[in-house]
Amino acid sequence: MAEAADFQGTSASPARRWLRRTGALLAGAPLVAGLLQLSAASPAQAASSGSVSVELDSLSPSAPTDGDTVTVTGTVTNNGKQTVTGAHVGLRVGPLLNTRSAVDAIARHPHSLQGGTGTEVDGKYAEKFPKLIPGIAEHFSISVPVDKLDLKGDGVYTFGVAVSGQTPARPWDQMLGVERTFLPWQPSDADTTTRTTFLWPLISSVRMTARTGAGESQTPVFRDDELAKEIAPGGRLAQMVELGKGLDITWVIDPDLLASVEAMAKGYRINAPGGTTTPGPREHQDIARQWLANLQKAVTGKEVVALPFGDPDLASLAHTGTSVTGSLSHLKDATDVAATTVKTVLHVTPSTDFAWPVEGAVDPSIMKVATSAGADRVIARSDSLRESSGLSYTPSATRPVGGGTTAVVADARLSTAFEGDLTRADTSTLAVQEFLAQSLEVNAQTDKQRSIVIAPQRMPTASQAQAMATALTALQGGTWSEAQGLSAAAKAKPDPNATTRIPSTSAYPASLRRQELPKSAFEQIARTQDKLDNFQVVLTDQSRVVTPFGRAINRGMSTSWRGHRADGDAFRGGVESWLDDLADQVKLIDKSETKLSGRSATIPVTVQNNLVQPVGHLYLRLTSTMPTRLKIGGKAYYEQPVDVSGGHSQSVKFTTSANANGRVGVIAQLYTEDGTEYGDPVSFDVKVTEVTPTVMLVIGGGVLLLVLAGFRMYTQRKRAAARRAEQEDAAEDGTEGEPEQPGTPDERPATESASPSGADAPDQPSDPAPDTAPESADPSGTGERVDR
Repeated sequence: MAEAADFQGTSASPARRWLRRTGALLAGAPLVAGLLQLSAASPAQAASSGSVSVELDSLSPSAPTDGDTVTVTGTVTNNGKQTVTGAHVGLRVGPLLNTRSAVDAIARHPHSLQGGTGTEVDGKYAEKFPKLIPGIAEHFSISVPVDKLDLKGDGVYTFGVAVSGQTPARPWDQMLGVERTFLPWQPSDADTTTRTTFLWPLISSVRMTARTGAGESQTPVFRDDELAKEIAPGGRLAQMVELGKGLDITWVIDPDLLASVEAMAKGYRINAPGGTTTPGPREHQDIARQWLANLQKAVTGKEVVALPFGDPDLASLAHTGTSVTGSLSHLKDATDVAATTVKTVLHVTPSTDFAWPVEGAVDPSIMKVATSAGADRVIARSDSLRESSGLSYTPSATRPVGGGTTAVVADARLSTAFEGDLTRADTSTLAVQEFLAQSLEVNAQTDKQRSIVIAPQRMPTASQAQAMATALTALQGGTWSEAQGLSAAAKAKPDPNATTRIPSTSAYPASLRRQELPKSAFEQIARTQDKLDNFQVVLTDQSRVVTPFGRAINRGMSTSWRGHRADGDAFRGGVESWLDDLADQVKLIDKSETKLSGRSATIPVTVQNNLVQPVGHLYLRLTSTMPTRLKIGGKAYYEQPVDVSGGHSQSVKFTTSANANGRVGVIAQLYTEDGTEYGDPVSFDVKVTEVTPTVMLVIGGGVLLLVLAGFRMYTQRKRAAARRAEQEDAAEDGTEGEPEQPGTPDERPATESASPSGADAPDQPSDPAPDTAPESADPSGTGERVDR
């Protein structure tokens, strides 16, 4: 209206111009705001998944061939606020994909409306819904002969399920939601097939502790009862065995899992609050036996690779463990026991030539540690050992990296295809189709035959294992791949154009480094090993202790502690604490002050053995802190060998001699044969009391009386013998020449029958024996031990 008052050729006043400009700005404000909102919404719309979500629950067959009928099932859900009318769900086939990167791009945004969705298949292969009410999921199932999909050549096609319909705000037919996946199409045998190796890992978390019960059975103690859940029907490990038995795979097994299940089958106990244990349910023993029987059947005729016992964390060993003396020796021990364990439990001979670092990430230090225990093949991954020469195809897995070591490089895309939450049928189906698409794209890259290795996550969930089995079943029934064992893949001819350069230590992923075992873990392991070495030398049956603790030390280095640092610390602390408790069962009994009331005495020291087995190879040393006052065995210290039966105590006696009165400190300490101290020392005081002159006089007088009494008895006996000799001579003189009268008793003169008086009276047979027997003139021991 302001412009109507202006005449042509007449300039407006400043006030009028200001009003006009202000009005124009106010009028344009809504338009500017709308443009800003539109520009801001564009990126969001580009990634929008629409108001109706589509979930693809199944696609069967996953890799169709000529004559098949493709059946798709799933659900559509109206996530908007308005009812959708005239909806229909149809199938769409997109263009042929020529690269693995193209597969990646679609897999990243399967629900995007902005990507290419292809053309819809004949409308009669669709399902219609008059209404889609907000928040209500509707199920659909569509079947279409494969020859109606218009697949023109071999390869991977984009395959989508789209829902279209109308809303009150937009009353025309439009696409409201889509889910895109892949349809591999290779109806006839490929000219060249890819040799594919799929690793099937049987690995669990650490379950057994170092504790065992007393007695011959040595009942093992478990941290919890979670392993029973894993191997029970329907459990993760039970499904891994059941699914794996029908697949052409390479089994990769942690021997610790086998040892744990075998121990469970024979009877076990479970940690309980307060340091107590409870018996494991008997039905779980039956479950363990059945699981082992199923596994033995499943691995028959298949390749089995045994990891080092406990699946030690090779990267942690390389980055922090090697700075602690003795850490690598545990890896060697874990490798040595692996083959024996698998052969004993499964009755198959495994390969121990392979090492498997976490997620296949390697650097020079990891390669060095991985091969230090004898394994000359390291399972790496292509996102660690990246190609740098610009190859247009995926090379074979085998890479000689020098020093007689071979890196077996698993394909990263295929190996990570089944990670994440696959509990929903939708995500599981997408994972299977993407895996097959990537595999077919690999085969189509070149006419060269290659060996591809797939190393999935170490501990797949049950749903992940099911998706893996579904994909492998389709792959092994397909036309572009053939199964191959890991050992064969490692021996395949390497591609001369493939990289063999191991990435630097700085290239190791920071996310993985943050999960590694700390240096303190290896220091505690080394400390525990030192204690075990010191303890085992005193045992008569070392295997009862060395075996369970040796395996517990291996478990303390397990890869399963990644992401569970507190649990790992608690486990290793528990192993060391339990070993301390056992070693303390062989100890010295405390003594209080001992008094010596003379110059010499015998002091006993008691060694107690509360173990069930005898101990030996020990020496008990008693040391005087003041040898000038008190000597042990004639010197400053004296030691004696000690052997104690199980559940008994033994007193070891030491002879002491005192040179002066007063209190002297004495230290008792056990030692092993190599001179290493064993256990804590026991200290006590020995108090030497004074021997007085009066006592010495009394003792001397007693000795003198004994000597005099002996002299008197000697002279008496000598006189009596002389008198008898005289009488016999006189008798012979008086009877000479007289005839002997038979029957007449021999009579003696009356004067000779009288008893002599005084000291000259002879001994008679009826006289009592002297009341003081002859004694040695040597001084008697005057010391007296008082053991308090």
